[in-house]
Amino acid sequence: MPTNTHNLPAAQWRLIHTPPASGAWNMALDSAILEAVGRGSVLPTLRFYAWDPPCLSLGYAQPIRDVDRDRLDSLGWDIVRRPTGGRAILHTDELTYSVTGPEQEPRLIGGVLASYQRLSLALVEGLRTLGLRVQATSKNKPDIDRENAVCFEHPSHYEITVEGKKLIGSAQARKKEGVLQHGTLPLYGDLTRITNALHFPSEGERSQAAKRLLAKATNVETILGYRINWEDAAQAFATAFQETLNLRLLQKELTAEEVHRAQELVEEKYAQPGWTERR
Repeated sequence: MPTNTHNLPAAQWRLIHTPPASGAWNMALDSAILEAVGRGSVLPTLRFYAWDPPCLSLGYAQPIRDVDRDRLDSLGWDIVRRPTGGRAILHTDELTYSVTGPEQEPRLIGGVLASYQRLSLALVEGLRTLGLRVQATSKNKPDIDRENAVCFEHPSHYEITVEGKKLIGSAQARKKEGVLQHGTLPLYGDLTRITNALHFPSEGERSQAAKRLLAKATNVETILGYRINWEDAAQAFATAFQETLNLRLLQKELTAEEVHRAQELVEEKYAQPGWTERR
């Protein structure tokens, strides 16, 4: 059963909207915020963001051999490795969120599954506000096909689906500084585009992977029959986090320290082949 949130104490979190950015910057900024949270210099943070150019992100331990670099480069897409687990996601035409806070924060305490459950209640409410009849299902031990490179074909610990298809893909990392969970809501566009940047033994297998993906995942436009813009989706989720998790969200800007640290992390880590191209 979902974790009860009715007894959560009132709290203030920071709300940040950042403009579309490269994959390296987006991952560096999530990490910089996590470090700032760990020092206690900023409030727990809910961040909404987007990607420019489109970016293929790999899970922390995913092999680079899953990627067809020639095809990726010909498409003009970016690539980055996430600090969280899971498999590949193509970030484009979507709303991305991240939640960052100390491990003892009541909404994040108790390990991966318990915190997934609490945060998913807010995600579900946001989607329902947008008109989507979604469900959330707990999975203690997701079955993962290690040969499959695409995130949206994989069940997660706490899966959010609509009409039997996965709608939000999320991943979490628990570090000494605290907890980072980020996830993606595809708003519109062709979900099978990701298969164009991944390695397959044959074009027939690429085509089969695209068909499997459409059978298991969907986006907001496909379900509603019309597009929701990024701003409206972000507002719906912000309201849902406040009301569902007993939060007061304070709209703020990044600190100069966070921006500086993110720039360092881009140069030292997230834009480096040694990080992205690990095998």
